[in-house]
Amino acid sequence: MSRMSQERMAKALKQLETISEADHAKVKGLAEIVRPLRSVIHKTPDDYGMTNWTDLVIPSSDGTPLEAWYIPAKGGESNKLVIFNHALPMCRAGFPGHLGAPWSSYDAVEIDFVVQYKHLTDAGYNVLTYDFRNHGNSAAANGGLSGIGQWEWRDCVGVKRYVDKDPKLSKMHVALYSQCMGGNAQYHAIHRHPELFKNVRCMVSPMVVSMAAIYDAFSELQGVRQYQELIDLELLKMGAFVAAEMTPHLWAASVKMPVLMVQVLEDAWTRNPEDAQTTFDLLGSNEKELFWIKDTPHRFKDGYNHFGRHPEKVLSFLGKHMN
Repeated sequence: MSRMSQERMAKALKQLETISEADHAKVKGLAEIVRPLRSVIHKTPDDYGMTNWTDLVIPSSDGTPLEAWYIPAKGGESNKLVIFNHALPMCRAGFPGHLGAPWSSYDAVEIDFVVQYKHLTDAGYNVLTYDFRNHGNSAAANGGLSGIGQWEWRDCVGVKRYVDKDPKLSKMHVALYSQCMGGNAQYHAIHRHPELFKNVRCMVSPMVVSMAAIYDAFSELQGVRQYQELIDLELLKMGAFVAAEMTPHLWAASVKMPVLMVQVLEDAWTRNPEDAQTTFDLLGSNEKELFWIKDTPHRFKDGYNHFGRHPEKVLSFLGKHMN
């Protein structure tokens, strides 16, 4: 596991000597992104008329309890299961930025994952969705910090082991819907435990991202782009991973299943198309597609909500591989 080179550490310490108090506060704030703000469960499947769904508690591979929903397909259980996960700082319901502070400090918009479950269940898929550690209603772990996949892979492993041991779920065809932090975690889980995911038919992979790209874009927006090394130092001081360690690039080659990647082309909060294209090119899949969401810079409002508004692309991809 890489840490900071001596050169980067020396540069960070020099920056610490010269940075203004105001700019240092911005740098610390950027590092705090990996201390997730918990999103509330502001919707349930009942809001869209889904029935016979159940609450579950699933242990991560390290024992962390994960709160989850199992939602059967419309009209009764099918033989097809989509395991659905979420991004930081969201939860299985989505993101409640429309409810105001503190979530609106990220973005004052709603992200609705529950309507996406409605699309899936209407199309004949059962859905298993869960809150990652330190998110939603799941338990705290790792000092309340996110590894952007570097700890959360254990949750992906725990959920898949739960599916494989369940008398009903283990007999179903399985697809993954793994987005942003959840996608990073899923790639890492596949790298660590390829045997667990050999039977997965395909993966939809929206918005996976490298934290170095996030920090570069966010720091530029805040006028502190010259302090990337100091951001890493602040992350280390928190007990977190440095930016270069929090990337799907490290694990993408281990992903062999068919993948539909979805990204915002002009994403103002990252460095696309470069970062996403690099991840896509590194994927070990023989069958893969990169779908660009165009004519918007809005990652939250238009990226994560795209499937909810335009389900055709995802449903077509799943239909091809799950039937």
